[in-house]
Amino acid sequence: MTAQAPAYASPADVAAHGPYGPGRTDGPGPLYPFTERITADGSGGHPAEPGRYHLYASYTCPWAQRAVIVRDLAGLRDVVSVSYVDDDRDARGWAFRERRGPDPVNGFTLLAEAYEATEPGYPGHISVPVLWDRRTNRIVSNDFARIPADLGTAFAEWATVDLYPGDLRDEIEALDEEIARDLSQGVHLVARAATQEEYERRRAGVAAALDRLDARLAGRRYLFGDRLTESDVQLWVVLVRYDLLHNPLAGITERPLTAYPHLWAYARDLYRIPAFRETTDFAAFRLTARPAYLGDGPVRIAVEPHEADWDEPHGREALAGEHA
Repeated sequence: MTAQAPAYASPADVAAHGPYGPGRTDGPGPLYPFTERITADGSGGHPAEPGRYHLYASYTCPWAQRAVIVRDLAGLRDVVSVSYVDDDRDARGWAFRERRGPDPVNGFTLLAEAYEATEPGYPGHISVPVLWDRRTNRIVSNDFARIPADLGTAFAEWATVDLYPGDLRDEIEALDEEIARDLSQGVHLVARAATQEEYERRRAGVAAALDRLDARLAGRRYLFGDRLTESDVQLWVVLVRYDLLHNPLAGITERPLTAYPHLWAYARDLYRIPAFRETTDFAAFRLTARPAYLGDGPVRIAVEPHEADWDEPHGREALAGEHA
């Protein structure tokens, strides 16, 4: 019996299908409407079970990489499966193509099919990450901020690392909110700035956050000292994209990541851990076209993409940590 060939979408073609966004990201209602939770006790209808859930991710998306890193760091590779959409998209949204492989769960060619299976006629944003329930054949969540928390806490029975230790959880949540506001969202708000005043204010905010975090890491291995937590994951997915994507795109500051001595060494330190390295493809961060959302109003500083040696020794061994 001949095995069935994998199903793939046709190549991304903006000329034929139009750009992604119009009609998807500008409608009424929330951008991320699927917000059910996985819980250890199943109280929300989605109990944590090995083999039940699948994560649809993208190498380009920092929020998706954050979820996959948490899965891998927690030791859940055999508990929650993952697959990747292609890097390129047109108006059809994320798709499965040969470069990143097929959809191993449903055989979809477009991620929109997962949304359609969950809500027939779904008109909204087709985003990653997506957490899919194999049992109900529906999306559990596309709430990018909460998916890592569910992966890092609900599956504690099978996890080998606790990225949300109870004694630090309030502090982790507070720092996560700060990183999300000032960096994860901040870099995008600089890019979307519509006026010169907004651009200058927002880029100053990102620069201040980088300075603040650089100082925080001067005498500690990780954000919470010697314990690697989910906050480190959220910060790292911004840092790893900063010199190739965020800064050249938005024109944030003349300083590359390599000019922040503690942040740069910290980023390289984490990159040596397989969960960070193996989920990173630097080619996915390189801009191939000017995005439509880039604000036209401000006069931006010109920043060239900065290539760096991520395998350069980081020199942070003296700062003891659990992954030292």
